[in-house]
Amino acid sequence: MIRVLVAEDHTIVREGIKQLIGLAKDLLVVGEASNGEQLLETLRHIACEVVLLDISMPGVNGLEAIARIRALSNPPAILVLSMHDEAQMAARALKVGAAGYATKDSDPALLLTAIRKVASGGRYIDPDLADRMVFEVGLTDTRPLHSLLSEREFSVFERLAQGANVNDIAQQLALSSKTISTHKARLMQKLHITSLAELVKYAMEHKLL
Repeated sequence: MIRVLVAEDHTIVREGIKQLIGLAKDLLVVGEASNGEQLLETLRHIACEVVLLDISMPGVNGLEAIARIRALSNPPAILVLSMHDEAQMAARALKVGAAGYATKDSDPALLLTAIRKVASGGRYIDPDLADRMVFEVGLTDTRPLHSLLSEREFSVFERLAQGANVNDIAQQLALSSKTISTHKARLMQKLHITSLAELVKYAMEHKLL
């Protein structure tokens, strides 16, 4: 039996995923979480083979959660389930330790296949994304500007786009406001933007919100 922990902040989506997994005789949902902190706390008490992770949860975001899960003594495989169908986002998730990446409009049967594959030690990438990753991520001149951001800069970028201010982000990431301001200045320079309005516009245009 493959034990699955579902981490998704939207209740309706989470319940739908649980019902889908419940149809498979070899899969069992053993826990759920609605934010990153709850996920990490749940993993301290519940063993599982696969974490099905929404990359856009509030609090500890998906990319940070992946890194922290991978740092556990016996980490489960992580299958990212995202509304983002962008090749660069998938590449980031795989780079920090995810075993697979599927989008929320994936065929339900493919999602179950993906869970089984990562549970057995394999890797899974949404078929529609796989080809695009080869061309978009593999060719430097076609990569978007946000691919130049470090993981920390991208984390700050996401929070700024969601409306958080420097002090909020500093508290969330346990860093000083000065450090966050430095990251903000660097990421805005890399993205060739000069205002928060432009930052939000960039995030929306690249489907990062």
